[in-house]
Amino acid sequence: NRMRLAIEIVSRTRNAVGESFLLMYRISLLDLVENGCQWEDTVTLAKRLETAGVDVFNSGIGWHEARIPTIAHNVPAAAWSWATGKLRRELAIPIIATNRINTPEQAEAVLAAGDADLISMARPFLADPAFVAKAQNDSAAAINTCIGCNQACLDQIFRQQLCSCMVNPRACRETEAQPARTSAPKRIAVVGGGPAGLACAVTAAQRGHRVTLFEAAKRIGGQFNLAATIPGKSDYAETIRYFRQQLIEHQVDVRLSHQVTTDELVAEGYKEVVLATGVTPRKPAIAGIDHPKVVDYQQLLEQQMEPGNRIAIIGAGGIGMDVAEYLCGREPDDQQAELNQFLDFWGVDRNTSDRGALKQPLARKPERTIYLCQRQPGLPGKGVGLTTVWAHRLSLQKKGVQFVAEVSYDRIDDAGLHLSIDGEPRLLEVDQVINCSGQQAHNPLAETLAARGITCHSIGGAATADRLNAVRAIGEGTRIGDQL
Repeated sequence: NRMRLAIEIVSRTRNAVGESFLLMYRISLLDLVENGCQWEDTVTLAKRLETAGVDVFNSGIGWHEARIPTIAHNVPAAAWSWATGKLRRELAIPIIATNRINTPEQAEAVLAAGDADLISMARPFLADPAFVAKAQNDSAAAINTCIGCNQACLDQIFRQQLCSCMVNPRACRETEAQPARTSAPKRIAVVGGGPAGLACAVTAAQRGHRVTLFEAAKRIGGQFNLAATIPGKSDYAETIRYFRQQLIEHQVDVRLSHQVTTDELVAEGYKEVVLATGVTPRKPAIAGIDHPKVVDYQQLLEQQMEPGNRIAIIGAGGIGMDVAEYLCGREPDDQQAELNQFLDFWGVDRNTSDRGALKQPLARKPERTIYLCQRQPGLPGKGVGLTTVWAHRLSLQKKGVQFVAEVSYDRIDDAGLHLSIDGEPRLLEVDQVINCSGQQAHNPLAETLAARGITCHSIGGAATADRLNAVRAIGEGTRIGDQL
């Protein structure tokens, strides 16, 4: 009787709406849980539903209880289209592919491979509601791409908050009054080309202001350049690509490798200055923190040094977890190899031989010994993405990262990192210590500009590093750009 409810609902619905009404059914292709459906049962159900009157199938991947990520940023692009294609070959009606298909190119590739008849998207339309129009007009480079972070959409929904989008703060606020083009254009300087500064510069320029963006580094992107080096986060580079295109389109004067000074800003006559100079790694008060074996996360991710073989990470928040993932090894450059590695690592059977499409996960031998340490009790990642942190923790556990909680940091010396746990001393014999203990605001121009009578606005990390994330940074940048 497992098919009975579905078939009776479809049959009665078809009788009620008639033959000319389009009827779509969402079918679970892969349950990804123990004792889930056999693939043969899924095919049988699909064929019976087709006979009962379904016109098109939408596909679902995984139950909420599944311990395999299906939509987060660490899932490869179009990772589940092979399952859609497998069922498509059994049917005479169209089937829709879904999950982590975020660009027109990815969608076209799935269709060209014969793995689906249509593509379903949701979060990409939060990131850019003009997605289809831009793709239609051969303007894919202008699309603000969903990066699968979940931070402002699903995370907020599960907290009973308004859904939005990290890369598009206007999402789900479409009924609010949108700022019009200014009738009095100003010369605006934005100092800092990270997420907050980019959002502000583009927004102000869209409204008609004459904007100059000063960036001390050789490239725009700020912390997103670091994020894009983390395995599973390469999509963060898409946000930088989008902002780069917008800066060009809206004629923002971008000055790279330019450490602008107060005197320069005053001499050039900017009426208002937005300070988006970001953050620097916080240095904790630990004896030996200046020991040669200590580096901060920024030095590591900018590849200023070669990681050791035995590493202790101080701080197990979002940065610490990302650094641990980085140290566990890179993703394959080849897209198919990346997908195969992902499916093997999480134990997904493309042959769908067993129930739920599960198989024994392929263990990965740790490349390094890694300790992820934190002062507070409990699991690492407190406050990290509500709907994704479980997958980050599980990934690190499966890769052999050792979680060390409720520690007191005593000192760092030639022997390694000295800790106290429940009053008992413990030595982690490591050849490297990575400082991921937080960030502090970097805002060297605020006081001198204010003293010269220049109107300033500090945003993102330059305002405060407390509870800083990209949702807040891009949101603040957009809001100040609206107000200028």
